[in-house]
Amino acid sequence: MDECLFCAIRDGEAERSLVYSDDLVLAFMDLYPVTPGHVLVVPREHLVGLSGVDDALGGRLWGVARRVGDALRADTAGGASAGPARESLRCEGVNLFLADGEAAGQEVLHVHLHVFPRFEGDSFSVQAVWEEADRGELDGHAAVLRALLA
Repeated sequence: MDECLFCAIRDGEAERSLVYSDDLVLAFMDLYPVTPGHVLVVPREHLVGLSGVDDALGGRLWGVARRVGDALRADTAGGASAGPARESLRCEGVNLFLADGEAAGQEVLHVHLHVFPRFEGDSFSVQAVWEEADRGELDGHAAVLRALLA
């Protein structure tokens, strides 16, 4: 295995700003945040793609990402101790993003789930051409996938 940045972060061999850690996953601040508060949730085990993620690990990744998203959206209205730093992270929405494979935009070949805090007017965007598909084509794709999932 080539040198993996996320394994180095896991092992304390690279700088990190740790958000969460347990026996299966860790979460840390992204060094190149899309928006303030951008967090990466990664498995401790070096896994390159989704095919190596079993249901238990997938559930943990998703659960931690959801909890981070909840924390980013948390209302601090009643908390006098929240302070300006806390208020600067309170977002209006959250995107979760996982790229599986280089063609999908995966740059670090270690599974990782992005938690993007979203703020009204922020510069993040997902650009795509959203066009209605032909129902016959959709039904054909669905049939192929059903067969592969069986």
